[in-house]
Amino acid sequence: MKPDQPAMPTPSAPVGIGRLAPALQWLLLTLVSLVFTVILELIGIPAGLLMGPMFAAVLFGMNGSTIRLPKQVYFCVQFILAMMIAGAMTPGMLGTFSGNWPLFLSVILSVIAVSTLCGWVITRMRILPGTTAIWGSSAGAASTMLMMADAYGADARLVAFMQYLRVIFVASTATMVAHLWVTGTEAETTIVWFEPVSVLPFLTTLAVGLGAAFAGRMLRVPAGAFLMPFLVGAVLNVSGVMTTELPQWLLALCYGLLGWNIGLGFTRSILAHARRALVPTVISIVVLISFSGLLALILIKVAGIDPLTAYLATSPGGLDSIAVIAASSNVDLSFVMALQSARLMIITMIGPALARFVADRA
Repeated sequence: MKPDQPAMPTPSAPVGIGRLAPALQWLLLTLVSLVFTVILELIGIPAGLLMGPMFAAVLFGMNGSTIRLPKQVYFCVQFILAMMIAGAMTPGMLGTFSGNWPLFLSVILSVIAVSTLCGWVITRMRILPGTTAIWGSSAGAASTMLMMADAYGADARLVAFMQYLRVIFVASTATMVAHLWVTGTEAETTIVWFEPVSVLPFLTTLAVGLGAAFAGRMLRVPAGAFLMPFLVGAVLNVSGVMTTELPQWLLALCYGLLGWNIGLGFTRSILAHARRALVPTVISIVVLISFSGLLALILIKVAGIDPLTAYLATSPGGLDSIAVIAASSNVDLSFVMALQSARLMIITMIGPALARFVADRA
């Protein structure tokens, strides 16, 4: 460095909120999350328990916060929410799918095709290198796509930016649609946060979820901590072997932690690294959301699915956030989760080959 040059700040030096002690950052994040959540709940926004903490975490991440949700905690959040959703699965879901599977498969493949096309265009315009745009635009679970992209040599930071930005856009849009769809004639349900819990079913639910989550991790199933408990729990619930029991306070806590995990991923460094891809990424997300809305109209007209259920079922991820929004709305949760899970499994199986195929021709 020349003598007349000013010393450059250390890139890793904490800035903004990051200068505070981690314990204080967590405390402030909790307080801000509570404020946002109360506001959203008073307005009547579905999944306010998810969206409030998520918006607060985005605010903190953008202002230099250094705290991150521990992986062990997120692991627990995933299998608990998966078991909650599994408890809503019904035998009628199989009948619905068996009679309309060509239509549902077409819907899933159409979402994958449009998301891949968006990635191809971004790659073709040389905005992002290699397969990064393909993985970043892929309509799968964000965490799954991030792990797979990193394993196949894509820029993990750019993929994370594109995936989590899509999750926030999709979750926000789905929440607003769910809010606007609610009419004044619908009865409001009162949630009892600390109602008595049947101990044995509760412990069984946790044990099954934890065991399936560990199995998913050991077998290296993509999104295994969420997908395996969901599949195992759904089978046990539909067959009548087990009854899912989870207290509302625990679910509310998991909603908030999930929101934090999404929001804290948005940091200044990632945004600086991805600034060139911001506008194309936003445009591709808007295109994908709009196309999913058209697919929802097809489900409404052809299969007779109610509009809000159809919209949430075709929304392009993420799986866990859409699940929370659906659980907070008056929809057919089993149908939403069946379509969302099928899309995740299909993109997981064909994702690597599809990314290489498209990138080679871009």
